[in-house]
This record gives sequence, C-alpha cells and structure tokens, in this order.
Amino acid sequence: MILQSLNILNYRNIREASLEFSPKLNCLVGLNGQGKTNVLDAIYLLSFTKSAFTAQDSLNITHGEELAMVQGNYGEFVISCGLRRGVKKQFRKDKKDYPRLLDHIGLIPLVMVCPADHQLIEEGSDERRRFMDVVIGQRNRKYLDCLATYNALLKQRNALLKQYADAPNPPDDLLEVLEWQMVEPAEYIFRARTDFFREFEPYFQEVYKVISGSAEIPNLRYISQLQDRELREAYIRTRKRDLILGWTSQGPHKDDLDMRLGDFPLKQVGSQGQQRTFVLALKLAQALYLADTTGEAPILLLDDIFDRLDSERVERIVAMVQGEQFGQIFITDTDRQHLSDIIQPGPDAKIFHVENGQIA
Repeated sequence: MILQSLNILNYRNIREASLEFSPKLNCLVGLNGQGKTNVLDAIYLLSFTKSAFTAQDSLNITHGEELAMVQGNYGEFVISCGLRRGVKKQFRKDKKDYPRLLDHIGLIPLVMVCPADHQLIEEGSDERRRFMDVVIGQRNRKYLDCLATYNALLKQRNALLKQYADAPNPPDDLLEVLEWQMVEPAEYIFRARTDFFREFEPYFQEVYKVISGSAEIPNLRYISQLQDRELREAYIRTRKRDLILGWTSQGPHKDDLDMRLGDFPLKQVGSQGQQRTFVLALKLAQALYLADTTGEAPILLLDDIFDRLDSERVERIVAMVQGEQFGQIFITDTDRQHLSDIIQPGPDAKIFHVENGQIA
C-alpha cells in the first residue's frame, strides 16, 4: 500500500500542508514538539479512522478552529476524514460515506511504532490484547464483528452483576441468556488469537534475532482461560463470585501475552534497550506478518524509534526496514545528521523538515 500524497488542514498543530511522498522512504526531521508525530498520526487516522493518541476527535482539531480535514491519495482511491466540533466524524472513500467505520479497517494495512509502545510491557493486559486485536482485525473482518458483539454483551453482563450484587435473588435466567450469547463470539475470538499466535511467533523470533544479533533469547506466550476450560460452564461456576466482584472474571477479555527473556519476566529483568528491542521486534514482525498474510506490505510508521538503543541495533533495524520485505516507510527523528549517517541515500528517499507545524 502506497500513500502518494497527503493534505492536512487544522490537524493538531498543522494548519495546512500538502505533501507528496516517496513510495519507499520518507523522513521527517525537526525538534520535539514541532509536529513530526502529528503527520504520522494523520496517516494513522486514515487507516484506523481514529487517532493513535486520543479517543476524543475534537482534541485533534487545531486550537481555535472549528474543523479539521485529512485526505490521502493512495492511487486506487482517496480517503478523507472531516472533523467538526460537536458533530459526528465524517469518513469517506472516494467521497462516499462508510455505513460503519468498522468496514474501513483493513483496507489500508498499517503498523505504527512509537515511544508509547512501552505500555505493552509496563501496563496491564488490555494493551497486549489491543496489540493482538489490531493485527488480527486488519485481516479478519469477522474477528472485529465478534469482538464488538462480545464486548457489548460483556458490558451488559457487568452492568447486571453490579446492579444485583446485593440482591437476595439475582436474575440467573437473564444472566444465563447473556452468557449463552457470549460463548459463540468468545470462542471465535479465542480460536482466531490462537491461530494468529501460532503463525506470528516465528516472525517475532526471527526479527528479534536480527535486531539483537542473537544476544538474547526472547520468549512469547499466549495465555487464555479458554485453553483449559469450557466457557459456558465457567460462567455458571463463577456466577456467585462475579456478583460479589461486580464484573465478569471469565472470558477472552482476560487473555494476555507473557513476555520473557529466557525464563524471566521481561519487565523485571530486561534493560531499557532489551525492552525496546522486544517491542520493536513485536511491531516489525507484525508488519512482516501482515505483508505475508494479506499480500499487501503495510505502511510502516517509525516515530522516534532510536532512543535507548545502541548504534549496532539501530543499524540492524534500519537495514531491515529498507529491505524488499517492507513497503513504504515514514521515520521521524530530531537529528538530520543522525538520519544521514544511518540511512542509505538514494532516489527513493525524501526528507521533510518540520518546524512549528510547517513542513518543507
């Protein structure tokens, strides 16, 4: 997938920009806070219908303005997103609105690597499930539908559990109806994640090996309650406890990824560089996995990825992403000389200078 050009109006600190991109390598250089990441976020928006950093659309409109527009030309089609304060977001393909924003996901495969990815290690299992959902959802529409259905039913069950937490006669019949409805999408989610992990794990191992120079042995494992229990029976068995807790303790919303170096938890024993390497390997493996399984190399956004990595690992990463396996790439950095030192110059590379929202 190639983004040929991008037009931005009042998106974050970028008041107006019209950019033509290289089909291979695009570098955005500028000091922190100048707008480099906002360009990447605008590109992310066109793939996922939302910002990578905030769920509130109005926060992406330039302060003091009433509307924002982002439009990308991908050759075969044009995608546009209009934001207006107090009005529902308008998302279009070739000037036609989508019936559901969910229908757009997967059309433009994309992988973003950014400093916030450390949350995959530091934060709870929500972040790691989101990682799986983003990868699987870009190639499996039914998975997204099952995920939406399951989450809606889960919200209803949790609301009932809280409502009847202290009731002498909780509505077992109503809870049972919800649980029966939850089982089918839950089992599909579990199977899809199991299949994904089996296919994905070799990509991760190979990428980590290349980046680290075989310096460490990473271990990655998918953990799910559904691996050792039948969900319908688990709901019945834990219903009384769930009423006390006020939330559902069983199901794929409790899935996780176990990250280790050797036999030890990555969060406890990994240095900053090793943790950064682990996350980068996850994200770059995601790009290779999507390329192989969808037949379309995803757009790769690399935002400030060189921090906390030694020069050898940086060189291996750059050499890898400039290879034929990867498609169009966008890299941000604060140091032009740094980019010139590590990136192979050529006709397929473009450098953009970003200062106070102005791009040249």
